[in-house]
Order: sequence, then structure tokens, then C-alpha cells
Amino acid sequence: MTVLRFHNVSKTYQSESGNKTAALFNVSLEVRQGDFLAVVGPSGSGKSTLLHLMGGLDRPTGGDISFASESITRSFNDLSERELARLRGSEIGIMYQGFHLLPTMRAWENVALPLVFRKISLNERKKQAEELLEDLGLQQRLNHYPSQLSGGEQQRVALARAVISKPTLLLADEPTGNLDSVSADYVLDLLRTIHKRYRLATVIVTHDQRVADIASKTITIVDGRNYDRPSMNDSRARS
Repeated sequence: MTVLRFHNVSKTYQSESGNKTAALFNVSLEVRQGDFLAVVGPSGSGKSTLLHLMGGLDRPTGGDISFASESITRSFNDLSERELARLRGSEIGIMYQGFHLLPTMRAWENVALPLVFRKISLNERKKQAEELLEDLGLQQRLNHYPSQLSGGEQQRVALARAVISKPTLLLADEPTGNLDSVSADYVLDLLRTIHKRYRLATVIVTHDQRVADIASKTITIVDGRNYDRPSMNDSRARS
């Protein structure tokens, strides 16, 4: 099943002075259920813009983005801002490079936050968040605040928050970018485990070649244009 489809998507930004900057040009791609997709490219190539568009955090200036799951099939162009926010809350999980954890909330509270919008009781939110954090090896950090956690631990909390709603699509922006090599390898292993367990369509924007090596497919973005190429892990590439 196709989860996300871009058809000739372009994005142009306009400054207050009226200057226009083109970030993406006629990008077409498809993300299917179970895909593990790496998006690579140099700084300024349009990778982050692509991720923001995939997550409904921004809107294209040209082309169409459509999303499909078991419960919804809609074009982003047809959704209001409220509907987009509801889609992100229920169907799309996002991991940010800077973690974006709320400093005044404990680890389990950060993870449980997406469940608030689904009107799940506090006790059930706490139970689900703690079980997921324990599954990610953070059973001793449930009541710690972000400032009390290492970078790798914060990224695991961010991963738990992104997947607690069991989304259809998981997006990760440079998930290893702020981590040492040991923590980065651990987070990559967790991403693979989560991907296989829930069969999530997973898209990772990265500079890290290790991420590209474990992906089933790689898309290279250069000057706002996409170039598909199979991954080393794609059986079709080895045949």
C-alpha cells in the first residue's frame, strides 16, 4: 500500500523583501508501507524541506502530496491546518534532530504527550509511555527530566514519543546528528527494530552513511531535485 505520494512537488520561499528561493523542483516519489527510506544530500539541497512537506509541517507551492492509511486517504492540499494537525497527531510520527523535548516534563510525560490529543486517560497514558520506554532500555529514566538525560537517552525518548501513537509513517530528521558513534549505532538499531515490529513506513533524512546502508531505498536530493537509487539492502539491487 502506498502511504505517501509526491507528484511534481515544488517549494519556493519568499522573503519579506520579495526575493524568492526555490528549495524543491518537481519532486515525485512514493513511500510504501514497510519501506525504510533514507534521504541523503549535501547541506542546502532541500532535504529538510522535503521532510517538512512529508510531515504536513509545510505546504507545497506546486504539485500534490497525498497520504493514505487504513483510516484516511486525502491530499494535503485539501486539508485545513486543523486537519493537518490531527493527521500528524494520529498518523505521522516525527523525530527531530534537536529532540524537541519539553524541559519541564519528565521522560514518560514527554512520551505520553501525543496521547493527550486522543483523549486517553492519564493512567493509561502513563502506562503506555512507561512500557515503551522500558522497551527502549530506559526503565531507570522514566522520571528524569531532559536535562538529566544524555543525548542518546533524549533521542530514545524522542523516538518513543514519535511512535507511541502507532503512526502509519515515521519521519526522522538527522536522528544520529547530535550523537557520538556508540549512541548513534544504538539508536539506528532501535529504529530498525521499531520499523520491523510495527511495519512502519520510515523516512530518515541524514548525512550519515550508516543510515543509508541499512535503508531499503535511498533518495538523493541535489539542488532540490530527487534521484532514486537502490540501497545495498534492496534485494533487487543484488539480483
